[in-house]
Amino acid sequence: MNFTDLSNNIFDAVIVKYHETDHVDTAIENPYPERTIENLLYLKNWIDTVQWHLEDIIREPSIDPVTALQIKRRIDKSNQERTDLVELIDSYFLDKYKDISPKANAKINTESPAWAIDRLSILALKIFHMKAEVEREDVSGTHREQCNTKLGVLYEQRKDLSTAITELLEDIESGEKYMKVYKQMKMYNDPNLNPVLYGKKDNK
Repeated sequence: MNFTDLSNNIFDAVIVKYHETDHVDTAIENPYPERTIENLLYLKNWIDTVQWHLEDIIREPSIDPVTALQIKRRIDKSNQERTDLVELIDSYFLDKYKDISPKANAKINTESPAWAIDRLSILALKIFHMKAEVEREDVSGTHREQCNTKLGVLYEQRKDLSTAITELLEDIESGEKYMKVYKQMKMYNDPNLNPVLYGKKDNK
């Protein structure tokens, strides 16, 4: 099984597991040993899945403003955790390919392997929820038909992205491409970089 198939299988399993309770406060039960790539992939998609539903909840028109603020800050924290996990997954690839010598004409890709895997994780969520729309019985046939068309596009997108990731990893392994990891350096959560947090009122 290649890495992309492994990722897709874990992502699909996570989403099914989450929806056994369908609650954002459900405790994660990661079945994989710590410090393994499988563990990181499982955790990555669990965070994505919880955040998906937090994004739904916060859009409730009648939501209490205090509750909305609490959820917004929870989403901010989740975004930081997602970024940290992407960087950990990229560190796995950096270590895996550390002995590969890129060819003289090797090229760098537009994004690192882990950021492509991040998109694959979100695609798994889109597919699951679009499929649920196709299977709804309380909507019109037109709604189901439109969603089924979108579902077909999502499946095609996952196939294409999976192929692209597999080819990228093969190119890195063969030295045709090389990878770098740039830390995201998010500023809004850093008390030393966000002027609101370090007390500066005007960032101009």
